[in-house]
Amino acid sequence: MASGYSSNALQAIAGTGAVPEPPAKLKLYSFWRSSCSQRVRIALNLKEFERLNPIKYVPALVDGDTVIADSFAILLYLEDMYPQHPLLPQDPQKRALNIQIASIVGSSIQPLQNYPVFNFIKDKLDSNEAVKWTQHHINRGFTALEKMLKGCDTTYATGNEIQLADVFLEPQIYGGIKRFGIDMSIYPILARLHEAYMEHPAFLDALPEKQPDAPSP
Repeated sequence: MASGYSSNALQAIAGTGAVPEPPAKLKLYSFWRSSCSQRVRIALNLKEFERLNPIKYVPALVDGDTVIADSFAILLYLEDMYPQHPLLPQDPQKRALNIQIASIVGSSIQPLQNYPVFNFIKDKLDSNEAVKWTQHHINRGFTALEKMLKGCDTTYATGNEIQLADVFLEPQIYGGIKRFGIDMSIYPILARLHEAYMEHPAFLDALPEKQPDAPSP
């Protein structure tokens, strides 16, 4: 099952400047607790689409005959197709910082906490060791991100507007806290950013537990 966006809804978000003709329907296939899916939900919320009804295992965006099945690729596709609320700044240094933060989360942290890895370690050892493994790699990544963001005094990671880095950071921070008990007191910058994200409707609407396929409490 998937939900889509009508062309009328997409037309409504068109502001000044040229906006591509919207497809008849965009569909997102997702899974409620997937941080990759959460990234895409945040970006879609920011770009003022109506909310999706994610229910599938991994994020995949269907746009007409185009199917994109990777969250990073989906975000870049949305950035090109729907330029309202840009996620990548024009400044080359800030742009590179956004991509670097996204890559650290997407390549150096999130794959090492995925269910196949977690379950493999749990089966070979036990669940406690699997949690320790996951915490180790999340903390390693968070330490690098905290250093990278040293001196950050803006509302969000790379400025006062939500950008790509934020879209990657919050699902990882949220999952680290909720699923793996990461102590955020040792990451004051990331903790401050998490508080800011939790006040933004786009992030709140994308929370895993708010998705239609999330288990009942």
